[in-house]
Order: sequence, then C-alpha cells, then structure tokens
Amino acid sequence: MKKKLLSAVVLCALGFVGCGDDSDGGAPPTGSLKFNTADGIRTYLDGKTMLMEGANIPSHPNGLSEDDDLGAVSQCYEKVQMTSSGGNFTVNSGLATVRADGCDHVTAKSQSFTSTAVLIENVKGNAECFDITITFVGFKQVGRGMLSGDGKTLTLELFFENQALGATCAAGAVGASTVTIKNAPFTGNAKQVYMVSAGQ
Repeated sequence: MKKKLLSAVVLCALGFVGCGDDSDGGAPPTGSLKFNTADGIRTYLDGKTMLMEGANIPSHPNGLSEDDDLGAVSQCYEKVQMTSSGGNFTVNSGLATVRADGCDHVTAKSQSFTSTAVLIENVKGNAECFDITITFVGFKQVGRGMLSGDGKTLTLELFFENQALGATCAAGAVGASTVTIKNAPFTGNAKQVYMVSAGQ
C-alpha cells in the first residue's frame, strides 16, 4: 500500500497531470510570479479588454479633477475601455459632461486614441508595482501600475508627462502619497481601476 501511495505522489510531482491541477491556462494563480517581468505583463494583457466604469473611475484621472471644466482635456468620464494588441493600447473613452455641480457621468460621447508605444519597466514582485509610459500622438501618460495576482484587475495611476513628480515605484506603491504637482502634494485619487477580461 505504501509503495502504491509513493508511486502516485511521484507521478503527481513529475507530471502534474490528473493530480488535482485544474488550471485552464488562463489567469495564473496568486504568487506564481507570472507577472514579474515587463514581457510577462505585456504578454498577459495582449488581446485582453480592460474596462473602467462606475466607482472605479477616480476623482482625478491623469491628476486633474473630474469636476473641473478644462475643455478638450476635461477628465469627466462615463467609462473607459482599453484593448491591448501588439504591445499597444487602443483607448475608447466615454466622455461625460461637466456641469455646474460637477461631473455628470451619464451623458457621454466617444473619443478614441491608439498608443504608438507602451513602456513597462522596473517591475516589483509579481507586478505589485511597475512604471509605465503610454505614448500617443501629441501626448504621453506616465506613472505606475499594478496587476492583481489573478490577472483580473489592472490599476494605473497616471499623469500627463511633466505634470507630476514622485509617481514611480521607486518613490512608493501605487496610490502612495509621494506625488507632487506644481510643488504641492497631490491629495486626489488618480488610480484608474480596470477589470480585465478576454478580448471582444
């Protein structure tokens, strides 16, 4: 009996087949360090859809208050959907309307951008923090991000280029109180939270 049990344990250890491993090859288990490199993060996100809506929209997307009417750069959104393909992001923003009492998340029109480059670097742990630069024609978003261990949640704390200091993983974790804008501490929430799903 002991020999049979030992044989079964050895087979499980060598093959991982038919021994309780029901992984479908999708999201890696927490702690598996599948996201501990820039290439690992890019490869996982490729072909995925990322959606930010509702309470996942921060008060200060890109470091600017959603309640301020800033014309073409207003940050009032109904939702934002990103798709990743070939290392670049296509961003489809549902722009909402800034009214006298602030951002009205209901009324929306569409705006779309496709990046020309996405740079991920300085990955900490299992994507617990990484620096990211997203380049579009005419502007860049820079900051830091994190990907949950199950791969279902992508959080990006982004600012426009040359707008903020201290928005790197070297300065602190995503959302840490390390950011300054115009020499003043940034006290808003710039964490854009995206739900990650298979591409559509």
